[in-house]
Amino acid sequence: MLKKLDSVEEFNQLVEKESKFFLLKHSLTCPISHAAYKEYEKYADEHQDIPTYYLAVQESRPLSNEIAEKFQIKHESPQAILFSSGAASWNASHWKITNRALVNARTENQ
Repeated sequence: MLKKLDSVEEFNQLVEKESKFFLLKHSLTCPISHAAYKEYEKYADEHQDIPTYYLAVQESRPLSNEIAEKFQIKHESPQAILFSSGAASWNASHWKITNRALVNARTENQ
């Protein structure tokens, strides 16, 4: 199940609490982002053993910017990021966000 993040504080608590999780930066107005969200949602439904979160870029710009700066990942939207042990271990954007890519990212970053 996807859980929405809205603030830097929520994200920081998540990084401290979860050893591994996915995050999707999602645009509410972009059709490519909508397609990526559907792929991400499918992954989340099929792999409930790993936490999956998202943020809406238009609603959570400070959080989106904080993640880009803190983890040195150029901001893109849509953008999926795998966090592991407090670090960003994988990321993909736009059409590269697929159910298969998420499965492979997790397998390759055990």
